[in-house]
Amino acid sequence: MSKNIKKDNIAISACLLGVPCRYDGRCKLNQEAIKIFISGNAIAICPEILGGLAVPRPACEIIGGNGEDVLNGKVNVVDIDGNDYTNEFVKGAITAVDMIKNLKIRKVYLKSKSPSCGVTKIFDGSFTDKTIKGCGVFAALLEKENIELEEL
Repeated sequence: MSKNIKKDNIAISACLLGVPCRYDGRCKLNQEAIKIFISGNAIAICPEILGGLAVPRPACEIIGGNGEDVLNGKVNVVDIDGNDYTNEFVKGAITAVDMIKNLKIRKVYLKSKSPSCGVTKIFDGSFTDKTIKGCGVFAALLEKENIELEEL
């Protein structure tokens, strides 16, 4: 077991653990996430699935802001055709955070760029692979609840 892995209750983005739950029906397997998961006391979580989104689904981005702006009702999460998925992203974030709080999880490992799980950067809403500083909807709600986040 790595020296930096603690035996606290933790959650990890399911896609990082090999679950094919990303918008494109694939995963984003991460070996460090696997090591953390097998150390114990961890759950896999996908707020987008918890929000009712299908796999596969259209790629979505936050238009004109970040996850905090979405939670405050200032901006929306839409796909490239302009279809609004804000309600699903917010519902999934709330459901996932409620689960995390009920399980007394203190730390969550997420990936970057996602409109849900992005920790330090997200796509800018132009659907051109450009990123901006900011977090996704789920990450923003976790921060609001003072739950530690780490990007993998």
